Amino acid sequence: MNAHLKIRVRDVMANTYVMVDGLTTVNEAIALARKHQVKALVVNKRHDDDEFGIVLMNDIAKKVLAQNRSPLRTNVYEIMTKPALSVEPNMNVKYCARLFERFGISRAPVIENGEVIGMVSYNNIVVNGMARDDES
Repeated sequence: MNAHLKIRVRDVMANTYVMVDGLTTVNEAIALARKHQVKALVVNKRHDDDEFGIVLMNDIAKKVLAQNRSPLRTNVYEIMTKPALSVEPNMNVKYCARLFERFGISRAPVIENGEVIGMVSYNNIVVNGMARDDES
């Protein structure tokens, strides 16, 4: 990527995300993910001192399907990652990619002023960020 071009997470993130309650069943979560064509769901805070959580489709595969648990009787809060590692919209995408690598994650909610405003993934960074670099 061009050292002079500073691409921010805000520039590449997906504005579409789905927020769910921790009591949502895995079955309902799968239906929402399919309907909105997303690969992760953000689990909303329960109160002001709480943190956001995240559920990836691979969490469902590993923690529900592989363990022969019922998606109808398993709630999202039982399998989510909390707190979700999040990024700020003004973070340079190269640092976002480094953060993902260091912590072994592939996507994260983008949070501004305590509110989720989007999701960013390796795919967003590469497809939307590096493609811009080619245009300059």
